[in-house]
Amino acid sequence: MDSESLKQLLQNIKDGNVSVEEGAEKLQDLPYKDLGFAKIDNHREIRVGYPEVIYCAGKTVEQVKEIVQFMLTKDNNILGTRATKEMYDAVKTICSKAEYNEMGRTIIVKKKKYPVTDSYIAIVTAGTSDLFVAEEAAVTAEIFGNRVERITDVGVAGIHRLFDKLEIIRKAKVIVVIAGMEGALASVVGGLVDKPIIAVPTSVGYGANFGGLAALLSMLNSCASGVSVVNIDNGFGAGYLASMINKI
Repeated sequence: MDSESLKQLLQNIKDGNVSVEEGAEKLQDLPYKDLGFAKIDNHREIRVGYPEVIYCAGKTVEQVKEIVQFMLTKDNNILGTRATKEMYDAVKTICSKAEYNEMGRTIIVKKKKYPVTDSYIAIVTAGTSDLFVAEEAAVTAEIFGNRVERITDVGVAGIHRLFDKLEIIRKAKVIVVIAGMEGALASVVGGLVDKPIIAVPTSVGYGANFGGLAALLSMLNSCASGVSVVNIDNGFGAGYLASMINKI
């Protein structure tokens, strides 16, 4: 439930279109629902504008299924990140509308239609190997009603590929730049555009990449202004923040 839905419910109760008992039933799971192993935050969209998202890694297949089963009783879109195919198969048995993005490892159920933004988020990847992070970011942004433009494989090893895509990148309201190895692409893009950049270091690279630490430190030390950095492989965090900026 978001703040507008809550206001509408209260107005309907006031106008007599919904009984007090019916209204109380709709509100009984606020602020959260205790499932024993998890507490589902039904109040989150009212507070911050977006519903709770399921981080599936570390959870059992049954736990993910039970969480989704409860969330299906609400009107919010459902997003599960770091989900396995086995988790998706279990969710599919209780919701035929569930969709799985194998590259991004996300499960989504679209229950609520957000108006799609006119402005868009550009998601730019250095290499094809970074696409698993890019898809997590893209799916996150899209389920919250954002237009997304994907620009792939334009890393610094072939900088001319980036220049061919500069026009579409520059027209974005916010840019997510995803890179592994030494993470140089964020600085390069930062020196070419006048839009905020969310840099995402990935764990892609050889030994001295240290599982993304080299790219993370490179992005944190970027000499280009307007570059902020999220955690290693955190496509969800980048897509969420990009959505917030795009909707300002």
